[in-house]
Amino acid sequence: MKSAIIIRYCEIHLKGKNRGYFEKMLKENIKNSLKEFDFTFTTMHSRYLIEDYNEFDYELIAEKLHKIAGVHTFSKALVVENDFDKIFDAVSFLCKDKEGTFKVITNRADKTFSPSSMETSMLIGGKLLSLYGDKISVDVKNPSFSVYIDIREDGKTFVYTDVIPCLSGMPVGSAGKGLLLISGGIDSPVAGYMTCKRGMKLNCLHFHSFPYTGEAAKEKVIDLTKKVGEYNGGINLFVVSFTHIQEAIHENCPEEFMITIMRRFMMRIAERLAKQQGDQAIITGESLGQVASQTIESITSSNSVVTMPVLRPLIAFDKLDIIDIAKKIDTYDTSILPYEDCCTVFLPKYPAIKPNLEKVIKAESKLDIEGLIEQAFKNVEKYTF
Repeated sequence: MKSAIIIRYCEIHLKGKNRGYFEKMLKENIKNSLKEFDFTFTTMHSRYLIEDYNEFDYELIAEKLHKIAGVHTFSKALVVENDFDKIFDAVSFLCKDKEGTFKVITNRADKTFSPSSMETSMLIGGKLLSLYGDKISVDVKNPSFSVYIDIREDGKTFVYTDVIPCLSGMPVGSAGKGLLLISGGIDSPVAGYMTCKRGMKLNCLHFHSFPYTGEAAKEKVIDLTKKVGEYNGGINLFVVSFTHIQEAIHENCPEEFMITIMRRFMMRIAERLAKQQGDQAIITGESLGQVASQTIESITSSNSVVTMPVLRPLIAFDKLDIIDIAKKIDTYDTSILPYEDCCTVFLPKYPAIKPNLEKVIKAESKLDIEGLIEQAFKNVEKYTF
C-alpha cells in the first residue's frame, strides 16, 4: 500500500469565477514551501495530492503544511485499488491500534464500484467489529474516531482516519502586499500572523534606538520576524535607526506629546518605505485603548500623516486573546524576553492619552520633519529570511 497526503482548502470554495486564481496561488505556495522535498504533486477535485514522498519526511512536511495560509485540513491516507478486499486491508491496518467508538464514512465517486456507499460503510464496519470488537464499538453520532473511504473514478481509493486542521484563511499574496511595523513585543508578530492568514504578503519594519537599545533587542526582533516569515513564505526585515528622531523630540517638544509625535514619525517613515517596496498598506499591532498611544485620539493623530491604509488586525482583541495566539504561533516566549525596544526610550511620566491634534501639530512644527526622515533613510539595514 502506498501513502498520500490529501490537502484541502475551505474559503476558496466561495470565490466563484475567480476561484482558479486562488487555487493556483495556493498550489504554488504549497510547492514553494515544500521545495526541499521530493514528491509528486497533483490536483484532485478541489484538493491537492502529495504522493511518492519519502515517508521519513512526513513529520517535516506536516509541520510546514500547518503554516501555509489557505490550507484548511490535510490527511495522511493509504492508497489502494478500487477493490473491496484491498480497501478493508487498508482500513484494518489503520485501525489495528485504535480504541473506543467509531463510524465509517464512504464517498463513492466511482458509481461503477459495488457495493454502494452506505453498504460499503456497513460491511467495512461489520468486518472491523469482527476483527477488533474487543477494543472498538460503533457510535455513528459521536464516535471517538471515523474511518474515511474515498473511492475515486480513476481507480484509486483513499483510506484515512485523521483530518488535521491547519491555518485556513487565504493564500499569501492573494490580498496584496503590506508593511508590518514589528517591535519586540507580543502584539505585532500576532498582527503579522493574522494578516498573512488573510492572504497579505508582508515586509517588516523595525525602529532601532542604539545605543539606548542594544543588539540583543534587535536580535529578538530578527527572531520574531523569522517566525512570522514561516507563515509568509519568507520575509524581509528593514531596520531603521530612530535614535536621532527621539532625541530631537525629547529636546524640542512637550513631554506629554513625545509618544504621539514619535508614532507620527514612524507612520511617515513606514509609508515612504512601503511605497518604495510596492507595499499597499501599513499593518500595526495596536489594540484599542491598550496603552496611551492606542486611544482613538492617538490613532487619529498617527493616521493623519499618511494616506495609505493602516490595518490593525488586533484592534478589538483583549490582551489575553493576543497572548493565546502568540503562544500558538510560538512567538510569546521570544516576545517576553527582557530587552527594551525604542518605544520604551524617553517615556514621559504623564503621556497625553487624548492628544489634541492641533496642539500636536504645533508642537511638531519645531522639528525639521523632512530632514529627520531623510537622515533615517541613510542607514536602513535589510535582512532577508
